[in-house]
This record gives sequence, C-alpha cells and structure tokens, in this order.
Amino acid sequence: MGRLNVNLCGIKLDNPIIPASGTFGYGYEFAELYDINVLGTFSFKGTTKDPRFGNPTPRIAECSAGMINAVGLQNPGVEKVVSEELPKLAKCFNKKVMANVSGFAVEDYAYTCEKLDKCDQVGWLEVNVSCPNVHGGGMSFGTNPEAAAEVTRAVKKVTTKPVIIKLSPNVTDIVSIAKACEEAGADGISLINTLLGMRIDLRTKKPVIANKMGGFSGSAIFPVAVRMVYQVANAVKIPVVGMGGVSSAEDVIEIMLAGATAVQVGAANLVDPYICRDIINNLPAVMDKYGINNLSEIIGGVK
Repeated sequence: MGRLNVNLCGIKLDNPIIPASGTFGYGYEFAELYDINVLGTFSFKGTTKDPRFGNPTPRIAECSAGMINAVGLQNPGVEKVVSEELPKLAKCFNKKVMANVSGFAVEDYAYTCEKLDKCDQVGWLEVNVSCPNVHGGGMSFGTNPEAAAEVTRAVKKVTTKPVIIKLSPNVTDIVSIAKACEEAGADGISLINTLLGMRIDLRTKKPVIANKMGGFSGSAIFPVAVRMVYQVANAVKIPVVGMGGVSSAEDVIEIMLAGATAVQVGAANLVDPYICRDIINNLPAVMDKYGINNLSEIIGGVK
C-alpha cells in the first residue's frame, strides 16, 4: 500500500480525501477544472426518493469563519440520478463513488438505498439521518438512537454494499446514537454534519436566509468535529469518516489522529474548488514534517 492509502469498509482508497455531499455536485462539474480521479472518492449530492426543488432563496450566506445554508435537499430524485447523473459521472470518474441518501420516512430511505445499491458505480451508501421524520411528529432521525437504528436496519435489509450512517452534531450524546447504529448493522459512521445556526442582517433586520435557520459549516466547527470523531471512534469498532471544517492537510492528519479512517472536505470546496486536489498534493510534505510514514498507521493515534 502507498503512503496515502486507507481502507474504508473493505474498499481501498488511494488517499482519504472525500469531497462532502452537497459541496461537489455529481462530480462532473468539478471534472471540468481538474482530474477528479486524484480523489479517494467523493460523496455526491444528497438524493431522495422523489425530486425536490429545495427551500426558497436566499438559502446560502457567508458568515465569519464559515457559512450558513438551507438548500433543502434540492435534487432530481433517485430515478433520474440513476438514469442521468451517474452515466454522466462515469465519463469522468473511474472509481467507486459514495451515494448520499436522505429521506423523510424509513420507507423512503430503504427505497432510495435499494435503487442505488444496484448501481455498479456506487461503492458505499452514506445515509444522512438528520432530516425531519414527518411521519413521527417532526422528530429528526439523527437525534434519537432508536430512530437512527430503525433507519439503519431498514437500509441494511435491502442493500449489499457498505452502509455509512451520517450523524447530526445537534445532540447532547453523539456516542449513544453511533453505538445504536453500529448495533443495528451499520458498516461505518460519518460525522459531523452541520451545526444549526442563524445570522440576522442588521440593515434589513431579517435573517440572512429565507429559512431563518440553517446548517453552519466551515473552519469554525473543526474543533467540534475533532471532539465528536474522537468520542465516536473510541466507542465503536466500525470505521469513522470525519468531517467538519477541514480545509488543510494538517486538518486531515489531526482528525485522523482523532480516529477518522477517511476525511471529507465540505464548505472549503465552495471557497476554493481546487482545495481537495491541493490537500492531496500537500499531504506527503506535511506527513514528512511530522514524521508520519503511512496515513493508515495514525488512525486513532490519540487515546
């Protein structure tokens, strides 16, 4: 194995760098800028059973040390993702891709995952359990261990590929939710999703986005991500994909020391579309600086 190689749920990655869902489209947009095959893989735009237009605009706003967004899972629905988006991606990406799935009911998750599981291009199913459960009084799947486990079991029943459950940080006990997913059969845990945030425009005296509140991401949340990755990695036996404010090779090494097997880069892609490529290029020099021979050896190096 090369210095940058890692193994995520039985699939070898050339390096641990994965652009995060919602920040990299379906990949082919970025392929116009550079060869995206340098990536470990990427997680494509969150996919739901049915097409979604998303939330009203404005729905993205910059703020100090990050951004707030409430895009609302805009996507063409799983049928079109399978029939149109993935064939376009195949023309510019020759590795397995990570399929990100969202839903509003357990049945939605199972349906969408079953469809994507049949696609040869898909290597992993990243199941985002931080959307509202509209059939259960608005409770978010990702803030309740039993609900998160229920989604995990339902998806595992209809799929054969590794299932990675993506958790929300907007909870008081992230470990109990991660352990519930592991016990329900999850093959990996992905964290953290965005923190819930809000900003107000002093000139208009209105929230900066139409949804009022949205997901806060960017470098400001990195310490929270490191803490939660560390807590979960030391509580479960399955791999952890770490993310949240990652924007440099040094950040990658830090969150891997906390316990991440692979590392997603999110908001930084919207600031610099070349950031993932540059992080990969910078990793060997940063590894040399800190006396690291192979990235696989440092995973969970801090106890």
